[in-house]
Amino acid sequence: MMSDYTGDVTPGGPAAVRDLTHLTVSKASVGPMDNNAYLLRCKADGTQVLIDAANDAAMLLAQVGSSLAAVVTTHRHPDHWQALSEVVSTTGAASLAHADDASGIPVVTSTLRDGDTVAVGDCSLEVIHIVGHTPGSVVLAYRDPAGTAHLFTGDSLFPGGPGRTRNPRDFGSIMTDLETKIFGRFPDDTWFYPGHGRDSTLGTERPAIPEWRARGW
Repeated sequence: MMSDYTGDVTPGGPAAVRDLTHLTVSKASVGPMDNNAYLLRCKADGTQVLIDAANDAAMLLAQVGSSLAAVVTTHRHPDHWQALSEVVSTTGAASLAHADDASGIPVVTSTLRDGDTVAVGDCSLEVIHIVGHTPGSVVLAYRDPAGTAHLFTGDSLFPGGPGRTRNPRDFGSIMTDLETKIFGRFPDDTWFYPGHGRDSTLGTERPAIPEWRARGW
């Protein structure tokens, strides 16, 4: 594992590990579509939650070890759940996803709604429903007691703009949700971790919002 977190990972390569006040974030890239999978571990009691069991179950299970409380799937697109069934069956972890995407995910044991929380030991993730990339996409927000917020955005937000949408209505929806629920609520130093590729901060991306609106994608 890399000890100095950069957020830069390659498929099948070592995880990038970020050490927060009460939580450890391990980011790995898996599969042919360079999907990011994030393993969160509570420092107080070792509870672990995986965000997107996207691919390469063997690699993810080796990273998880002997105990996994839950897997949260950020949305229903298949590249984000290829390893889900094997990870859940091997570990006995709960499988969580938003109710509006649950039917498109192979195993879901409990559904999520906007404003729900997912516990990672004594840490907590807020579920933020972002409609547009899919009907049930979610962003998971962790507020570090040190002051910085951390967002796991799936395919709803990337450096350079929102996730892909199929029509103007979906684009309008994702942009409105991002502007009101993400950029409107969290400060510039908020770090976000997308479903593919490199991380960024809201402050880096915020000036480009009018450009995203104007271009329509």
